[in-house]
Amino acid sequence: MPDEIPRRIPAVFYRTSVGGEVVRDWLRGLNEDDRQAIGLDLMRVQYRWPVGMPLCRALGGGLWEVRTSLPSGRIARMLFCVRDATIIVLSGFIKKTQKTPDEELTLARKRMKEFLP
Repeated sequence: MPDEIPRRIPAVFYRTSVGGEVVRDWLRGLNEDDRQAIGLDLMRVQYRWPVGMPLCRALGGGLWEVRTSLPSGRIARMLFCVRDATIIVLSGFIKKTQKTPDEELTLARKRMKEFLP
């Protein structure tokens, strides 16, 4: 229906046990143009979920990545999972190699386990 308002899945950032939002802090450290590009891609995921390539890629076991080409010429990834109709952003990083670093995948999967039923 043309008059239907698209639904938006809420997104939350992972919080440490002391309340720190490490991914949000990482985003704040980027320049404004890069931050806006990542935010726009995250918003696209929120309004279009489920989304496939080229914006999102499944990494297995319920872990996904948002793929962003930044205005600065770099490539960013945010790793997330979806639980109870909420996107949980677990990790964010600038890609320096072709392959997603194992330490980023391990960290995101460890954080994701905190949200398993």
